[in-house]
Amino acid sequence: MSPTANNNKQDQLALPRAQLEKVSQAQRERLFHIDFKLFFLGSVNRTDLVSRFGIKEAAASRDLSLYKELASKNIEYDTKAKTYIQRDGFSPLFEYSGSQTLAALLHGFGDDFVGTQKPIVTCEAPTQLNYPNIQTLALITRAIHNCQVLKIKYRSLSSGLSEREIVPFALIDNGLRWHVRGYDRARERFADFVVNRIETPQLINEEIPEAQTKTADNQWNRIVDLNIVPHPRLSHPETIELEYGMENAVLKVQARAAVAGYLLRHWNVDCSKQHSLTGPEFHLWLQNTPTLYGIDNLQLAAGYESEVIETEQ
Repeated sequence: MSPTANNNKQDQLALPRAQLEKVSQAQRERLFHIDFKLFFLGSVNRTDLVSRFGIKEAAASRDLSLYKELASKNIEYDTKAKTYIQRDGFSPLFEYSGSQTLAALLHGFGDDFVGTQKPIVTCEAPTQLNYPNIQTLALITRAIHNCQVLKIKYRSLSSGLSEREIVPFALIDNGLRWHVRGYDRARERFADFVVNRIETPQLINEEIPEAQTKTADNQWNRIVDLNIVPHPRLSHPETIELEYGMENAVLKVQARAAVAGYLLRHWNVDCSKQHSLTGPEFHLWLQNTPTLYGIDNLQLAAGYESEVIETEQ
């Protein structure tokens, strides 16, 4: 798309988005629902709104009329099918993140989870072997939100069962399991703890020194630039360029140093300096390996040669 065409598109969207600011939050959510169904399914009707939001048909009709007023080029009524359909040249009224979109397609709309949630289209995500214990997770999130200490029993592969006091400040999904990031008072350092290895968590109310808070975690606050490219051994690197949406054959990713190792392992990125790993799972190579210097969890990065640093296993 040319810069002129892109500017025209932005100008076209600016007015309706400004008008959206004047709409109530409840109606904006219903307009989002209309936009989503038109965008990803190609159609929407009053029954969709009535069943999703529990409103009357008259209110649903008003919402559809308002959407048409805001984005007349997006929607038209199909008299045969008796439903509203997407028009050619549709341009979404709202912005969509990949994670939220995929979650809606996989689990259904809404965040209340009252009743049966169904996928929007047939979706399968057979990648999770376990999920965080909800009771444990609830105490962890409360501790994070209220800036509290957690007294826990923790099981690790290196030291077995031990009692700890941790100061948690973030949850991390490493693609395989959930961790909580926080300060480990026993070892006097920041570390990641697997949520499902935590037992009998107890909240402790006390003042937390700044040295044990997120602002003091250098690995968390350091941002590293990762230049990921198709693995040089591939016969058709353009396939990977397309799959990962690379520009000029490079995927530029910024990640916290604390999670860089997880990202590189999850995506099977070859981190050897001479792209020497040959397994069929290695489609990607980290082009700028020096950027990893000083990162703690690089034992997770395949092929990276560095000093082994003690981590919680």
